Amino acid sequence: MKITDVNGTVSLNNGLKMPYLGLGVYKTKDGAEVKNAINYALNAGYRHIDTASFYKNEEGVGKAIQESGLSREDVFITSKVWNDDQGYEGTLKAIDKSLAKLNLDYLDLYLIHWPVPDTLTETWRAMEEIYKSGKVKAIGLCNCVEHQMDEVIENGSIKPMVLQNEFHPKLLQQNMLDYCAEKNIQYEGWSPLMRGQILDNQIIKNIAEKHRKSPAQIVLRWDLQKGVITIPKSVHQDRIEQNAAIFDFELSVDEVMEIDSLDNNERTGAHPDHFMEHFAKK
Repeated sequence: MKITDVNGTVSLNNGLKMPYLGLGVYKTKDGAEVKNAINYALNAGYRHIDTASFYKNEEGVGKAIQESGLSREDVFITSKVWNDDQGYEGTLKAIDKSLAKLNLDYLDLYLIHWPVPDTLTETWRAMEEIYKSGKVKAIGLCNCVEHQMDEVIENGSIKPMVLQNEFHPKLLQQNMLDYCAEKNIQYEGWSPLMRGQILDNQIIKNIAEKHRKSPAQIVLRWDLQKGVITIPKSVHQDRIEQNAAIFDFELSVDEVMEIDSLDNNERTGAHPDHFMEHFAKK
């Protein structure tokens, strides 16, 4: 990944350019809260917004984009098909619902939110049809490990362009980074700041002090230097702006390795093989 500035992109395996810094809007309330957060982000130079039908804020995301004054082509928008909507017919209906709520003609990226067992192959078949229809410019998956990715690739005709997984210094999943690199699938990380839990880590604080940056900025810069698209979430203007101010410094090889050493396979979310039980308990 060539890191330049807040407007930098990576090329997906179908040639589509995807911004490597985005705003996540998970748990951001629909209406004024999500619209304000997106306005702060767009004004700070972000051109990538990551939402999902499960977040229940697609309408606000769409309104914020339309009211921004930016051309539709200038903003990269991601949404996701939720578990209950998966399967072939359900996924075909889900994309139309999302587009209607967002008031958009197309999405830049559409993802399978979780790899629901027994329907994954059929869901991916629908994703391929949606991609061929032009309703989305790229397709991919979230929250997968190797065997789930293998199922999609072996049974499908179009290779995923993106895999979005939980990714932070305590959950490196080097095997998945290597898997995606080998297959030319772009890796993207959610919960890059580990829901704030990583920010008090002394190694990261020491590196932050050296660079005169915040711990969050160190972690986000680490994401990019690992070749991972990062989508930190916030509703606060100062934090959104701060999260984008990561292009005037570079971590050394030793500093990247120091942060890598924090990996202990700790998750804040569900494991891809056990998420059905996780959501059943909620």
